Amino acid sequence: MTKIITTIAFFVCSLLSAQGQFEQGMGKAFQLWGQGKNTEASDMFERISAVEKTSWLPNYYVALINTTAAFQTKDKEQINLLLAKAQKALDFEMVKNPNNAELLVVQAMIHTAWIAFDPMTNGQKLSGKVMELYAKAQAIAPENPRVVFEKAEFEIGAAKFWGTDTKPMCAQIEKAIGLFATFKPETAFSPTWGLDRAIVAAANCK
Repeated sequence: MTKIITTIAFFVCSLLSAQGQFEQGMGKAFQLWGQGKNTEASDMFERISAVEKTSWLPNYYVALINTTAAFQTKDKEQINLLLAKAQKALDFEMVKNPNNAELLVVQAMIHTAWIAFDPMTNGQKLSGKVMELYAKAQAIAPENPRVVFEKAEFEIGAAKFWGTDTKPMCAQIEKAIGLFATFKPETAFSPTWGLDRAIVAAANCK
């Protein structure tokens, strides 16, 4: 998860040229995130979203920052706070963009963070919802590398839990790596993360 930050920060810095107020704010938020200042970055994206109501991206990154941070702690109170913030930001955009595959992936990640925190309580309740979200995202954007990779990674976790074959999911991770090579983001701020994690996952795949 931590490599997501570096990848996004470098990508954004390389693409920005003429900067308006929105671009400057987004660039600063990515810079803070790249420095490991998650709270400050999240707060800045939140402020941008309050002003720039036509773009789904600021709230998307609020959700992504807080979700990835939730995977890195075992503190129940902290996880509750992080995922509540992520869910609130995501809900705001999902109402407007229910068929946005990138938003669906983050929703699946939020559920996965809850499962990872307490699999006995949340596994049965949320696993089906996660798979439904990935199925919907894949129907919308079958060539989106994050959709393919995150779905395969979740399925590998389930396969290992149940002791079933992970080879089909490993093949999907390899497919995702190929898709990252050809993926073209719509804007300088559109999601591009995931390749580093996919490469690591492929290397560890059995």
